[in-house]
Amino acid sequence: MNIRSLSRGDGVAIGAAVLLFIASFLSLNSSGVIDMNAWQSLHLLMSIFLAGVIAAALIVVARALPQPCKVAGLDLGQFGTALAVFAAWTAFWALIDSPGGPGAGLILGLLGTLVLAGTAVATPLVPALQAALVSAPRPPVAPYGGAGATPGYGYPGAPQQGGYGYPGGQHQPQPAQTYGQQAADATAGGAAGATQAAGSPADFAPFWFAVPVARPLYSEEGSPSPIAELAPGTWYLAVEQRGQALIAQTQDGRRGVLQDTTGIQRG
Repeated sequence: MNIRSLSRGDGVAIGAAVLLFIASFLSLNSSGVIDMNAWQSLHLLMSIFLAGVIAAALIVVARALPQPCKVAGLDLGQFGTALAVFAAWTAFWALIDSPGGPGAGLILGLLGTLVLAGTAVATPLVPALQAALVSAPRPPVAPYGGAGATPGYGYPGAPQQGGYGYPGGQHQPQPAQTYGQQAADATAGGAAGATQAAGSPADFAPFWFAVPVARPLYSEEGSPSPIAELAPGTWYLAVEQRGQALIAQTQDGRRGVLQDTTGIQRG
């Protein structure tokens, strides 16, 4: 799994799973009369600690898959969220009903399951948790790499004439989400229309960009099935504009249509 495809919510879920695994080896009771950990209590081990670890794994794997995978009619992420809530609910009542008082294992178990359940529910709703866990490294721009390269394109090995590309260009194109607005404003005529004409496909300048969340890349021939998935934390090259969509090129040279350009980060 590419670590740059993980979101901050995924990172919190993984941290909660690690906390639960550690807590499973700690004492469940504070009194010395009954000194046992979760591995000596099968029902607590399965319903709290391992259930939380499995829930975190399902949540992270579900977001990393290019296509949704369902179990018993539920998406893997939904199944993991339900399992995390169940583990938190069980940990709460196990802590309340603990003979001799709860120990460090139960207290950390409840904390870990609450964090995991809260993250699983909040990640699809909070943009801060959807951001990439590891920021994308800035792509290097080398000197002109030889014959055959297209002048003005900002991929590694191409010249930076005209300020195109990433990074350090003198002319920065307008954000991709404003292309449709520019095309509409250009029809109004006058000075404003002449200004907006710079955003037309004929004057399009290739640029580097990164997506905030995983987004499918479709074939230029119009096939409904994605040919690739753009992952957060990785830079891609936009080589052409088609309406509000972009023709993007992946690092392995594949080209396709990125239909959803909202919130992309330009290089």
